[in-house]
Amino acid sequence: MKRLSERKKRRIERTVANDRSYKLYLYNRFFIFMLLVLGQLVGFILLAYLFVYNSAAGVLLQILVSIIALIAVLYLINCNDRPSIKLNWILMMLIVPIVGVPMYLLYGEGRPTRWMRSKMDKVCRENDAHFIDFYGEYTLTDVETREQSIVHFLTKYAQYPAYGEGDVTYYKSGEDMFPAMKKALQSAEKFILLDYFIIAHGKMWNEILTILLQKAEQGVQIRIIYDDFGCMVTLPPRYDRYLEGLHKNIRCMTFNNVIPLFAVHMNNRDHRKIMVIDGKVAFTGGINIADEYIAEKVRYGYWKDSGVRIEGPAVASFVKMFFNIWNAFRKDKEELKDYLPPIKEGIMYALKFDKGKMIAPYDDSPLDKVSVGESVYLDVIQRASRYVYIFTPYLVLDDYMRAALVQAASRGVDVRIVTPGIPDKKMTFRLTRANYAVLIEKGIKIYEYTPGFIHAKSIVSDDTCAVVGTINFDYRSLYHHFENAVYIVGQEAVLDVKRDCEETFAVSKLCTKKDTRRTIVGKLFDALLRVFETLF
Repeated sequence: MKRLSERKKRRIERTVANDRSYKLYLYNRFFIFMLLVLGQLVGFILLAYLFVYNSAAGVLLQILVSIIALIAVLYLINCNDRPSIKLNWILMMLIVPIVGVPMYLLYGEGRPTRWMRSKMDKVCRENDAHFIDFYGEYTLTDVETREQSIVHFLTKYAQYPAYGEGDVTYYKSGEDMFPAMKKALQSAEKFILLDYFIIAHGKMWNEILTILLQKAEQGVQIRIIYDDFGCMVTLPPRYDRYLEGLHKNIRCMTFNNVIPLFAVHMNNRDHRKIMVIDGKVAFTGGINIADEYIAEKVRYGYWKDSGVRIEGPAVASFVKMFFNIWNAFRKDKEELKDYLPPIKEGIMYALKFDKGKMIAPYDDSPLDKVSVGESVYLDVIQRASRYVYIFTPYLVLDDYMRAALVQAASRGVDVRIVTPGIPDKKMTFRLTRANYAVLIEKGIKIYEYTPGFIHAKSIVSDDTCAVVGTINFDYRSLYHHFENAVYIVGQEAVLDVKRDCEETFAVSKLCTKKDTRRTIVGKLFDALLRVFETLF
């Protein structure tokens, strides 16, 4: 690896410093986006009124709309979906059919457009084949333990194996993980992969960008994905082109470019957080690239998050996750095998768990009919015998998740959930609190993180297993978004997650039934709000 001259270092520093002028918005994209969407909504309501309720053919049109709504309701009743989700959509269709039916067609099933599905399906099949050609088949025969059963599920539905070797380091805050991220980036010799929901200008991104430019000068290949919706108010338009213009070794793509229209694909966002260096080290968790995640900026009090560093053969799965998105939407596709690290025979697919350790990274996609993220969470909760501790910024539960938590508490499992003390989204927080009463009544302990906002997404159980990733306990995260996480067994990191939970309980407020009391108006409002909870 060639060393950079002082002249090149100063040029890179000037480039990053000058980026401050570029980051000044020519216009506020989010404001314009919301204005145009609101205009469409108002226009739609006016047209609905004029043509359906205030026209000569109004009666016939109302009958037609009612028939369409009835067909949609019958379809919903017979489809395989969560009862509460079906009930919410049925209520919307019957009460306001002119709005409910189109909204369901756009957002109801949480699936991508046919165009997105066809692109992703093709690339995922190709990458699965390359992965198997490179490492061999990963099939399970004997399923003897709870860990093996979940590996069997991940292997079958998510197409990701488990790994019997490797190390996991848990970080209980962004400011703890950031130095490790920078050190790993500075060690890069071949390639760096970044996939983030949010990238925002500030100390964190400036320091990372400086390292990326230095590494690009040394011949390291840089590949960056960021979600356009997630970065709507943090990055200027066409920032991907700006980054590519900085150096020939940097390539960047925005996922799902924002358009100010009611479109199905706008509901599917890349909520993943992935950093991979040379196929040797990977980072994931709830931590985006923005200053509030490293305590350099105050938003909603102290911003608590968490993440993990993965070393060893399991990093290969993160490489595959990255190129599933990259190769689906970039014209200049990359060969997956060029980025996969060599792995010694016998390290992968730890079916017998002789060493009592396992690392199983996986992602979750709205492409299929299976919510991998929710299935893993449910398995951890349902198999727990002593305790289950959960961190989540949002607690918008469907019937299955609520029932699993209640059943676990009913059989004596110590179930504890930590939610924010200072919310970032008022309506979602109200929906979160609407779930408190029934859970507290059944013996589940709900804590609100007093110092501020908790953005971590994790679950730990019985000192044996933990999940750390990007997946919230809400409908949008479980069904609409592209997500990722890692299932950990037998690592010291499992106990680190537990210790972090115990320390967090100590500085959080334990909620009681008194905290769940609401006025009659409040109860009515919450009941109405829950009809629309699948949109949050």
